[in-house]
Amino acid sequence: MGACASQCEGEDASAAAPVKHVHQCLFPMYVVKVSDFLEMEGVPEPHHILLQKGLLHQWAPGMRVIFVSHQWLGSAHPDPQGRHAAALRSTLQGILDGSLQVELDVIHDLDIQFGDVVEYTRQSVLSGYIFLDWFAIPQITARVDGVNEESTKSDAALAVQSIPFYVETSNIFLALVPELKHHDTGKCCNYTSWLSRGWCRAELWCHLLSNKPFTQVIVVYSTKESQFMFPRDWQENTIDEGDFTVESDRHVVKKLGEVALEHKIQNLSSAGPLNLYRFFLARRSKMLGEAPMTWDVESFLRHFKFDLDSAISDKSSMSAVLCATFAGDVAMVQFLANKKADLNVSLHGLEPLGYCTGWNLLMVALESRQSPEMIRALLSLGLDANSATFDGTTVCSFARSPEHVDELLEKKADFHKAGVPVGLVPLVKVADTGNLETVSKLLALRCDPNPPMDGLGVTPLLSAVALSRGNPDGVEIVRTLLKSRADPNVASRQTGMWLTMVGVGRAKVALLGREFCSPQTRSVATLPGATPLLTAAAIGIEEVVELLLSYGATPQANDRGETCEFLAAANGHYNVLPCFQTVSV
Repeated sequence: MGACASQCEGEDASAAAPVKHVHQCLFPMYVVKVSDFLEMEGVPEPHHILLQKGLLHQWAPGMRVIFVSHQWLGSAHPDPQGRHAAALRSTLQGILDGSLQVELDVIHDLDIQFGDVVEYTRQSVLSGYIFLDWFAIPQITARVDGVNEESTKSDAALAVQSIPFYVETSNIFLALVPELKHHDTGKCCNYTSWLSRGWCRAELWCHLLSNKPFTQVIVVYSTKESQFMFPRDWQENTIDEGDFTVESDRHVVKKLGEVALEHKIQNLSSAGPLNLYRFFLARRSKMLGEAPMTWDVESFLRHFKFDLDSAISDKSSMSAVLCATFAGDVAMVQFLANKKADLNVSLHGLEPLGYCTGWNLLMVALESRQSPEMIRALLSLGLDANSATFDGTTVCSFARSPEHVDELLEKKADFHKAGVPVGLVPLVKVADTGNLETVSKLLALRCDPNPPMDGLGVTPLLSAVALSRGNPDGVEIVRTLLKSRADPNVASRQTGMWLTMVGVGRAKVALLGREFCSPQTRSVATLPGATPLLTAAAIGIEEVVELLLSYGATPQANDRGETCEFLAAANGHYNVLPCFQTVSV
């Protein structure tokens, strides 16, 4: 089969820093030059055709590789109409010429600045190669005259087993997830469905848990909309809970996750940074779908690298109290509290992991989906069930299960009160990042799906629609709110300081042009007067658009005069345009 180590002629060995590989390479890693890919047209050709044309190159150290992860759009061909390939070409060309602005939600790596990320991405595309399974792996579905079918099966099996190696070898990980219909089943394939696939999660984890300096993930929603993945999108989608066509793959993939995570923890233990080592060690059980580990004091101190005095007094971004909370170790939290460790922590330094500065310990426990026992323990230790962040987001907004709600209610938490100055009731945040069971629980408590609009000016339905992309319960949350008489035609209205925020966004769009602003800036500029239907059209979720229309939503322009059709097309979501062709206004 050959080894993936031969140097391709003319390659720059200094283009990428060497990475210590965790996974095995059992079949050569074949890649296509970006420049060659940009000249291709139509339906992508399979491995053996590209090999015959001399368009495949074996990977060698120093080559910059973009690993493209995607969900197949057909049973016999991954892209039978060439729509994924067209979206990928447009995306790569946009990165090269600067016409595509990739939104940076959160920088994962503390030492990488935004400008460095953008330039690193551009350089990787400029001098790079693409790994795409249809190009790289011999396919049994693409039969070749004169080629032994059993040999193809053997090569394909070895290549599939080598995918974790291909991932950790690559410099850029790109999730190609525009909303398209599966050729055979007619089902929507998008970011949510991609994120649900077990093997897609395995690819994602092998990249994010590697020791490469750049571990961001570019998510391509359309030819005109891309962003870096939000950290908790992968942390909360564990490998063992993914969907597998072949059930026996679950055990194989879980083992891959274990190996990748253990190696990540070992590397952070020796090379740092210490806060990331402590975080991944604390979250290990949760990430692997296992029960929380209970530590004795000596083991806890040794593994998390504290002595007893520092464990009590430390106020770093991953203090002992935070380590115990993230680990789900109730007894250790109680032990530290009895030793007078400060439980009134204000989170800092964990934005790269998706946890915001200013959150308190109770918010962290709720957001990280800790057990009811942990929430009960923190409340009994004196944490306030009605506390709020600096912008007014209340503890109740962080509830992530019906049991969380029950524990907070025991301490007289107010699930109906809007925080100041943000002006959002708890149901707004629960509806966007929570799950269906928790939303249903709050509605059963008579939380108003149409609360008075203030501050940021977002209702639960607006919020649920805006963040339905990637939330496996997103569509059903929208449906449940509509069944509970949420207004499908409510329009967003800002007050106070939030008027300034949207004013700045609108000024940027007017000055620079919409196409040269980040998705975040465009969203802010779009917000005044935005309805749930306009929001769904702007992010291209066809099922949500159809659902809103069935509940009486009418197409309305926002305050800038932008219509549903305009925003859908401007963001490259042409899939939803037919939904509006039969709507009478």
